[in-house]
Amino acid sequence: MKISRIEAMPIRLPRDIGAATGTAGSPTALAGDDADYRWSSVYPCLYSVKFETAVVRLETDSGIVGWGEAQAPLAPEVACTIVDRLLAPVLRGEEFDGSRERIEQLWDRMYSTMRVRGQTGGFMIDAIAALDIALWDIAGRLAGLPVCRLLSAQPKTRIPAYLSGVPRGSSDVRGFDKVKLFFDTHTADEFFAHMDSIPRGVGVAVDALWRHTPASAIEFGKELDVRGALWFEAPLAPEDALAHATLARAVRTPIAIGESYRTRFEMTPFFRLAAVKVFQPDLGRCGITEGMRLAAMAAEAAVPVVPHISIAFGPQVAAALHFAAATGGCDLAEYNPHALGVANRYLAEPIGLDGASYIVPDGPGLGIKLKGP
Repeated sequence: MKISRIEAMPIRLPRDIGAATGTAGSPTALAGDDADYRWSSVYPCLYSVKFETAVVRLETDSGIVGWGEAQAPLAPEVACTIVDRLLAPVLRGEEFDGSRERIEQLWDRMYSTMRVRGQTGGFMIDAIAALDIALWDIAGRLAGLPVCRLLSAQPKTRIPAYLSGVPRGSSDVRGFDKVKLFFDTHTADEFFAHMDSIPRGVGVAVDALWRHTPASAIEFGKELDVRGALWFEAPLAPEDALAHATLARAVRTPIAIGESYRTRFEMTPFFRLAAVKVFQPDLGRCGITEGMRLAAMAAEAAVPVVPHISIAFGPQVAAALHFAAATGGCDLAEYNPHALGVANRYLAEPIGLDGASYIVPDGPGLGIKLKGP
């Protein structure tokens, strides 16, 4: 069997940005009102007012179709162009037997196309992740098994979820016993007032949105220690492994990172320095193949894994759930009701929750079927 056809599709959909503000993928109010891409009002990062992602479709010469997706909250055309111009020619015509070994070979082959030219992260790996997810979807469909069964003999069928984002001014946790708050205020005092309003007995994780300096992170982290926060996410500039290690030694609250990094090469210094205590891979950025390699690194370091799930269509969410189901040390995943609502609108059968737990799709491959707008 050979890979015969590859199609990459940038997706851009309107959404209610006001309703989504304060949740994963849209954590802060945005400045300005005349562009699709706007700066956060509290720190230097761009966000889209629309729902943007990049979806790929792979087909074999025997007619089996697989779907994949790159995390592409801005400029999804970039990942799609990389697929069209660089990666599709690498995969098209390749023999494919659906084995894990063959998928790993193809991941390594795609990565090698541009590594000597410096493209070892960012959009390049996002594009590879989309194709990797689609290859796993085909592998599962070929075997008649869900992807998690290809990865583990005894995968989980339910993944507990935490609510990602409680907008400022609200303390409604929607029945979840774990939630995440974003440091979306101008001052730390304003943020802690919001954190302290969350009902007692609810575990609170905090995403600092990379806003701190090494000094302010320690001060902020000690306040989280007092409050028993579940974790301290994205505290510092993501490039600085040493500063994260220093912070991890200075506070008791576990330091959580992962969404900014795509490969084991990027994560190695953080694990070596014990700078990460909760690992948060984004399957739309690392894919399933590299995700499992990263999960093995986390297991060796005895670090729990909590997948990052932000702006995502069905293939990306399903990939994260199959990854979580197959990964030891992974007993929690991120839940964004606004983003999942959009994803489910384009699925023949929605990805569901049972109370505060995801139900892992149990059909062949990713276990989902996309439908048109």
